[in-house]
Amino acid sequence: MPTIGPGSFILIVVVALLIFGPKKLPELGRAAGNTLREFKNATKGLADDDSDNKKKEDQ
Repeated sequence: MPTIGPGSFILIVVVALLIFGPKKLPELGRAAGNTLREFKNATKGLADDDSDNKKKEDQ
Protein backbone atom coordinates (compact mmCIF):
# COMPACT_ATOMS: atom_id res chain seq x y z
CA MET A 1 0.00 0.00 0.00
CA PRO A 2 1.58 3.30 -1.02
CA THR A 3 2.26 5.86 1.67
CA ILE A 4 1.48 9.56 1.51
CA GLY A 5 4.64 11.58 0.98
CA PRO A 6 5.30 15.00 2.48
CA GLY A 7 4.37 16.80 -0.75
CA SER A 8 1.03 15.02 -0.99
CA PHE A 9 0.29 15.71 2.67
CA ILE A 10 0.97 19.42 2.25
CA LEU A 11 -1.27 19.51 -0.82
CA ILE A 12 -4.10 17.82 1.10
CA VAL A 13 -3.75 20.29 3.98
CA VAL A 14 -3.79 23.30 1.62
CA VAL A 15 -6.89 22.02 -0.21
CA ALA A 16 -8.65 21.35 3.12
CA LEU A 17 -7.84 24.88 4.28
CA LEU A 18 -9.22 26.33 1.05
CA ILE A 19 -12.41 24.28 1.21
CA PHE A 20 -13.25 24.46 4.92
CA GLY A 21 -11.29 27.43 6.21
CA PRO A 22 -9.02 27.57 9.26
CA LYS A 23 -11.88 28.04 11.75
CA LYS A 24 -13.75 24.90 10.68
CA LEU A 25 -10.82 22.44 10.60
CA PRO A 26 -10.52 21.91 14.40
CA GLU A 27 -14.25 21.20 14.60
CA LEU A 28 -13.99 18.68 11.76
CA GLY A 29 -11.00 17.02 13.44
CA ARG A 30 -12.87 16.68 16.74
CA ALA A 31 -15.93 15.28 14.97
CA ALA A 32 -13.81 12.73 13.10
CA GLY A 33 -12.05 11.72 16.33
CA ASN A 34 -15.34 11.26 18.17
CA THR A 35 -16.74 9.21 15.30
CA LEU A 36 -13.70 6.93 15.24
CA ARG A 37 -13.81 6.54 19.04
CA GLU A 38 -17.50 5.58 18.98
CA PHE A 39 -16.89 3.12 16.13
CA LYS A 40 -13.99 1.54 18.02
CA ASN A 41 -16.09 1.19 21.18
CA ALA A 42 -18.98 -0.31 19.23
CA THR A 43 -16.81 -2.86 17.45
CA LYS A 44 -15.07 -3.73 20.72
CA GLY A 45 -18.47 -4.34 22.26
CA LEU A 46 -19.42 -6.63 19.38
CA ALA A 47 -16.19 -8.59 19.72
CA ASP A 48 -16.76 -8.94 23.47
CA ASP A 49 -20.32 -10.17 22.85
CA ASP A 50 -19.04 -12.77 20.39
CA SER A 51 -16.46 -14.09 22.84
CA ASP A 52 -19.10 -14.24 25.61
CA ASN A 53 -21.42 -16.22 23.32
CA LYS A 54 -18.65 -18.71 22.47
CA LYS A 55 -17.91 -19.24 26.16
CA LYS A 56 -21.59 -19.93 26.85
CA GLU A 57 -21.77 -22.41 23.97
CA ASP A 58 -18.70 -24.26 25.24
CA GLN A 59 -20.25 -24.75 28.68
